[in-house]
Amino acid sequence: MSKPRLHTKIELQGYWRVLRGNLTPAEAFLWTHLKSRQLENKRFTRQHSIGHYIVDFYCASENLIIELDGQGHFNPEVQEYDCKRTLYFESLGYKVIRFENKFVFDGLPSVLKEITECFS
Repeated sequence: MSKPRLHTKIELQGYWRVLRGNLTPAEAFLWTHLKSRQLENKRFTRQHSIGHYIVDFYCASENLIIELDGQGHFNPEVQEYDCKRTLYFESLGYKVIRFENKFVFDGLPSVLKEITECFS
């Protein structure tokens, strides 16, 4: 019996493909600094599925998930959902870091520094 697939689930393929084509401005801006191994030669993927969730950015070599939060993430229901997702990922051994969209634009050097500090 084979182990269930955890990454890039086929049933989510259509959804993450749509998300990749419709990045938020903050995601697109950060992606320009993460793609093509620009950050310490680490490979990142965007809109990557893990389990039944899709994360904004994922670095497999570091077991690192990066999530960007816009205005919609500041209501209690969404924060509870985000917390549930984070606990799920952490239970699988991933490190999750979150940034507010505005901070990505206003403090990119700090964002990139915090990301690199998560590398082993």
